[in-house]
Amino acid sequence: MDRHFVKALLFAWDRPEFRAGLQHLIDLDEVTSLLAALSVDDHDRQVELRAMDLLRSGLDSAEIRRATLLLVEDDDVRHNLAAGITASIADRPDLARAVRSALDDPDVRAELREALESKPLRAVIWKVAENQFRGRRWALIREAVLLVVRHRHARRLALALRRHGVIRELRRQPAAA
Repeated sequence: MDRHFVKALLFAWDRPEFRAGLQHLIDLDEVTSLLAALSVDDHDRQVELRAMDLLRSGLDSAEIRRATLLLVEDDDVRHNLAAGITASIADRPDLARAVRSALDDPDVRAELREALESKPLRAVIWKVAENQFRGRRWALIREAVLLVVRHRHARRLALALRRHGVIRELRRQPAAA
């Protein structure tokens, strides 16, 4: 996990209204310590695994999922998250621009909300994330294709991302360093 992206998440986490809405659902101190540990370059892989587990359980909770998605509607938070993503893919400026453009599009955010409300779709997204985390590229591609084929909301989200050039830029090979 890129530390710039984690720093953007820390910015979101520090918003009092967001934390107040979540304090009865999760251990705020645990999340804070995980985010702080992730923001360090040489963090342990176990920290990443724990963060993935916590994120999964959080997205399975309707209240946490909705609070998080509402947070993305906040311009300041969204711009900081986009800056974190941009910093993490600085070697791919066209992809960074496409992602930023997609995040700023209310239609893309609406499709993202719809997609994340589907439990079967969330399960497939987690399989894709786990395959990415384990470096299993072919399994990742297979799951991503199945995701788009089987789930209407995934297709609609993919089309929305395509309009912004995200899909095209993901297919492009990164420039040699």
